Amino acid sequence: MKNPAATLAFTLLCCIVCVPAFAQSPAAYPIKPVRMIVPIAPGGSTDVASRIVAQKLTERWSQQVIVDNRPGAGGNIGTEIVSRAPADGYTLLATSPGPIVVNQWLFSKLPFDPAKDLVPVTMLAATLHVMSVNPSVPAHSVRELIELSKKTPGKLVLASGGIGVPSDLMGEMFKNLTKIDMVTVQYKGGAPAMADVIGGQATVIRV
Repeated sequence: MKNPAATLAFTLLCCIVCVPAFAQSPAAYPIKPVRMIVPIAPGGSTDVASRIVAQKLTERWSQQVIVDNRPGAGGNIGTEIVSRAPADGYTLLATSPGPIVVNQWLFSKLPFDPAKDLVPVTMLAATLHVMSVNPSVPAHSVRELIELSKKTPGKLVLASGGIGVPSDLMGEMFKNLTKIDMVTVQYKGGAPAMADVIGGQATVIRV
């Protein structure tokens, strides 16, 4: 929002997980490039954090860490790829909690079992979520946005970074708590969602 005092902030935890433990000794790892799959479109907060870490790991390991974006299905596509990869430590998943925590409650069936097919490595980053609108929207605070939505039910568009991602859940919670009617449009990541808000095709985003 344009009024910092009215900004809503939330924490997003990004983490790295991989397939179950591999047999190589730590001293021998890695001996070839490592693939880091990010299950969202390029440009979002998880993607940016992953690329920063990948660069640092490349420098430290003297082996390239390649970021591979595989967006879609709320992160399930990229997560399934990792779950089916060889358990040798060379395929990592850098993700928000969506695919490994939330999606089991949103999808009737997942093509992987987060508890059995993946193991945690480390928490990658903690970031804040804020609410932003296109400059043309006549709302300068959260209160004004709520009032505008109630005056124009079904007209404002809430851009979501994907099914089950924290910003998507918080957006739906915001709509439910304030009893407003916004149209939610799902994107394959925060970056394309933000692009449409900037371009005026969508009204508001939680990033």
